Amino acid sequence: MTPPTTIGDYLIQRLAAHGVGHVFGIPGDYVLGFYQQLQDSALQTVTTCDEQGAGFAADAYARVRGLGAVCITYCVGGLKIVNPIAGAFAEKSPVVVISGAPGMGERERNPLLHHKVREFDTQRRVFEQITVASAALEDPDTAFAEIDRVLHAALRYKRPVYLELPRDLVSKPGRSGHRPPELHEKSDELVLNEALAEAVAMMNAARQPVVLADVEVHRFGMQDDVLRLIEKANVPFAATILGKSVLSEQHPLYLGVYEGAMGRDEVRAYVESSDCVILLGAFMTDINLGIYTAQLDLGKAIYATSEKLAIRHHTFENVRFKDFVRGLLAADLHTHANSPRPAPPQPREFVPAVPDAPVTIARLFERVNEFLTERTLVIADVGNALFGASDLFIRGRTEFLGPAYYASMGFAVPAALGAQMARPELRPLVIVGDGAFQMTGVELSTIARFGLNPVIIVLNNAGYGTERHIHDGPFNDVLPWQYHKLPELFGLGRAFLVETETQLDASLDAAAQHTASYCLLDVRLDPLDKSAALGRLAERLADRM
Repeated sequence: MTPPTTIGDYLIQRLAAHGVGHVFGIPGDYVLGFYQQLQDSALQTVTTCDEQGAGFAADAYARVRGLGAVCITYCVGGLKIVNPIAGAFAEKSPVVVISGAPGMGERERNPLLHHKVREFDTQRRVFEQITVASAALEDPDTAFAEIDRVLHAALRYKRPVYLELPRDLVSKPGRSGHRPPELHEKSDELVLNEALAEAVAMMNAARQPVVLADVEVHRFGMQDDVLRLIEKANVPFAATILGKSVLSEQHPLYLGVYEGAMGRDEVRAYVESSDCVILLGAFMTDINLGIYTAQLDLGKAIYATSEKLAIRHHTFENVRFKDFVRGLLAADLHTHANSPRPAPPQPREFVPAVPDAPVTIARLFERVNEFLTERTLVIADVGNALFGASDLFIRGRTEFLGPAYYASMGFAVPAALGAQMARPELRPLVIVGDGAFQMTGVELSTIARFGLNPVIIVLNNAGYGTERHIHDGPFNDVLPWQYHKLPELFGLGRAFLVETETQLDASLDAAAQHTASYCLLDVRLDPLDKSAALGRLAERLADRM
């Protein structure tokens, strides 16, 4: 007879069944047994330089692939990924955190085992605050059911979950026979029908409806349905900065990025003058709303997310996001006539480089627009990188990643690792400030080790540029690194020192041709140079100081 599946093997099987092909992390003695099981499986382990890098990589992998996983040891590893997992929770990215733990047998009499902080469940209780479900797999009779319950929660809510593996139970057989929960829970039909009737009446009566599509449209795989809805009703749509490129920016009904007063005036005016704003999967965050410069009247809005449905000021309980969108798609919606609206954004006409002219933020992003192709995945870190990139013209769909809500610096470089592992056919273009690069740029070593080939653009302005424009001081400065010399340290890759427009053109042309490894552009910028959007943001944040 075939021996029963062990707890560790069952977890691996369930991860693979949900599309996970890579597990990021750093091993430690409390999780080495599980790492051996990973090594013996079809999943690939990706050992990073630091746990925080593993967390960001798993987050990006989850955003691109649908589910990510990170595996670390007890406390010294687990508590180092709290920040990336908090960001994944805030921005709805389903990451499975797998942590080793002391064995049940060695916990007798509460000994002071290494890595222990306070109690044996201290780490688990920390993660309960930043995950949607958690379980300590301490009972072989319930371990399989707990694994499925927790994974179901990650996929249902698109948020991180936590599983703790005592090291003496990893290879123990579990008890099978339970039935995994269904991923799609049903809406209350009566409530759904009432909500649809009110929403359809509101949309059909509207003179100038508009859709605001955000990140949950991607997280729940609703791009095709939402696009069909938009086309059926002939309603123009905008995106938020967090949801940038969730629907194709090349679609004729696309208006641009809406971000209150931080965005294009014509987009802001059109959205805010609408008599029916259909917010789909939207995060009502301060950055998405232009630091509360947005003037959206929720009394004229249909607001649908995975956790809430409100039409005007009526709230509807137990209605699933997918059911509501698909119900609208099946309803008798009017096709709206074309109303005067802003032309969709177009890439600026490219102007040849001025020899020996210093590179500016504006010039850099104009040139990057020319570099992008259908196979480019843009990943922007916080600050000038993110706000300057909001004006880039993304060629594909859901090919822009940036921590536009949680706004944790250091996301972008390890995110390139996770994103390219998830979709190897795409080449990441990473835009990152020098301050953020100094936090997690060491993962460029992991990128080199696994033969990946992103293009990394370091905005080298000798410090924290966003903070300089909010409240300046020497605390915003960092030591200037010679970023273009990193290939000498790693023994792989190509790098370029960029100080002029001519050098920028030449380095991007060379990077386009060199696909065998990563390319890094060390772009020297004036410390006070900034994108227009960042200038508007910093002005408003400075008012709060």
